[in-house]
Amino acid sequence: MAYVILKALAPIFVIMFLGFFAGKRGMVDNKNVALLNIFVMDFALPAALFSATVQTPWNAIVQQWYLIVILAVSMWIIFAAIYFLSTNVFKKPAKEAAVLTLTVALPNYAALGLPILGSVIGENTGVSLSVAISIACGSVLLTPLCLLILEREKARENGTVSGSSLAMLPILAWRSVTKPIVWGPLLGVVLSAVGIKMPEIVLLAIKPLGLAATASALFLTGLILSARTLKVNFVVSVSSITKLVIQPILAWGMVLLLGLHGDLAITAVLMLALSAGFFGVVFGNRFGVQSADAEATLLISSILCIVTLPVFITLTAGL
Repeated sequence: MAYVILKALAPIFVIMFLGFFAGKRGMVDNKNVALLNIFVMDFALPAALFSATVQTPWNAIVQQWYLIVILAVSMWIIFAAIYFLSTNVFKKPAKEAAVLTLTVALPNYAALGLPILGSVIGENTGVSLSVAISIACGSVLLTPLCLLILEREKARENGTVSGSSLAMLPILAWRSVTKPIVWGPLLGVVLSAVGIKMPEIVLLAIKPLGLAATASALFLTGLILSARTLKVNFVVSVSSITKLVIQPILAWGMVLLLGLHGDLAITAVLMLALSAGFFGVVFGNRFGVQSADAEATLLISSILCIVTLPVFITLTAGL
């Protein structure tokens, strides 16, 4: 099983290394990555997320509402806990705390979900559907929270919006919703809910963008990391443990509370046992926010999940 996980992680490390190598060798300017960030955040990832959500049948989504509840609640609890610790205990600025929080709370569904679930449960349409639902949950129910915080801090710095967070909420919510990374998957969910099927020619037209999404995001992450000095500290240790141990245990507790078993229970736990995702680092870069702790957590959790994932895979065998 460790080999299967290592094989699933190999593309992540290889592509991130290529971005890291390109940045270190000066082949790509690792200080100015705005153009690549625009491609990833405004085109590639929105296209991939839209394709995943619009092709997910609404009745199938409704049938897996238990999975949606577990994923959403687990991610929200971790998001709230890490953000509170970051701002009140670790004394991080709000925008840096938001980047770290999203990195910890949002697992790497996009890159690891399918290979890990496929090796445990078996490659079938049910597994693909579960991964698509997981991606949709993260992009629609979690990433806007990070965007709201980043937009709030940006507005305060620019002096364009002032007042309490509650008073700023309508404007900030609108700014977040108008970003392709949010409205792309959200539009897919809405179209699926009302039963509108995208013409095949449209899906074929954006398919290359979707295929490039994960690779370009990982390359960009490696490029960003090449400009930093990674340090493992107490914050990184807490973040990594929270991601790899506490979050899946939280999901496990909800599985037991709801009395779930079988593939659905296994999927819920393993999806949240995946390593940290790259969204936080990429989001932060788009807003000019550098979080060394988020970057180190991304790398450390990706390495350590080679150890923790087999443990949870073994433990969930009895569910």
